Amino acid sequence: MRLKLLFRNVFRHKLRAFLTIVGIGVAILAFGMLRTVISAWYAGVNASSSSRLVTRNATSLIFPLPISYLEKIREVNGVREVSYSNWFGGIYIDAKNFFVNFAVEPRSYFDLYPEFVLPEAQSTAFFRDRKACVAGRKLAKRFGWSVGDIITLKGTIYPGNWDFVLRGIYHGKNAATDENQFFFHWSYLNESLKKNDPRRADHVGVYVIDLKHPDMAADVSEAVDTLFRNSYAETLTETEKAFQMSFVSMTEAILTVIQIVSYVIIVIIMAVVANTMAMSVRERMGEFAVFKTLGFGGSYLSILILGESMALSGIGGLLGIVFTFPAARAFAEAVGQFFPIFHVSLDTIFMDIGAATAVGAVAAMIPMWRVIHIRIADGLGRTG
Repeated sequence: MRLKLLFRNVFRHKLRAFLTIVGIGVAILAFGMLRTVISAWYAGVNASSSSRLVTRNATSLIFPLPISYLEKIREVNGVREVSYSNWFGGIYIDAKNFFVNFAVEPRSYFDLYPEFVLPEAQSTAFFRDRKACVAGRKLAKRFGWSVGDIITLKGTIYPGNWDFVLRGIYHGKNAATDENQFFFHWSYLNESLKKNDPRRADHVGVYVIDLKHPDMAADVSEAVDTLFRNSYAETLTETEKAFQMSFVSMTEAILTVIQIVSYVIIVIIMAVVANTMAMSVRERMGEFAVFKTLGFGGSYLSILILGESMALSGIGGLLGIVFTFPAARAFAEAVGQFFPIFHVSLDTIFMDIGAATAVGAVAAMIPMWRVIHIRIADGLGRTG
């Protein structure tokens, strides 16, 4: 009986209830999308492995390190494997076709990153062919590439047109794996540099270190940096997570603004729902006075008001959550090159539910207080 009465009250004014539910739905959708953007910003950090370190030039990431450091790093106690990579910065057809592309040592690099899953036949072909390249599944789908295609990148850091043969298309081991990257042989790049720009040859951008045990991260980092202290190219070794966080910190102000806006949206819709509930309760104050006359206490009436408010916010919140998924897919297709990992996480859904619950609960507080404290005579005297 109480539930039936509750829903009859919710939809007593159908247009007002409809507009309120739509408003809540839009607010929860916007909140969920903004939280998903923040999650996507931290995707690289969250996907980092606790057993990998990154060694770069201590002065700046733009300065390379000699390839001669490789064997010295490999000999450090606690190091299981070492690989290396160079940011290539190539452009495919047009500058707007941005994607991540690295020159790497194929065998050791893919050994360090088991989350990049490549069929055995394709990995063998990739390892054997010096002009071969590998692309992520989403990247290949974006440009319509197939295994065997010739792909030409225009170099920005390393001038010229660079031809590659696509020998493999990898997929991610899990949803947090970036499938928009492009890899090719560092040796192919280095051989060309030896001929055309010898000063830049035999250098790498970063070394990636795989640890025997994650607990050894601090000791290995210190040992590696000590090896090259006072050399012409000193190193800075840090965990992969810290390395990724250094990029995120550059845009910390933007992230802060996005977080503030996401909470402001919830506060605004909270005020809207509170106004709706205040109007609804004021119009029915005489009815609540009658309930009191019949012996129904303030707790019973409070439950009715709270339930009405929670029903409005619950229906609106559910609609917002449902529409967040297609909105996220559309957003990912539009700006996938900037957010390679963009999906609605379980944490975001829980935050949406929490936000909708908070809206319903807070919006009901003042109407509940008024109904509890109003005198029967005053309530019967109200005409709306």
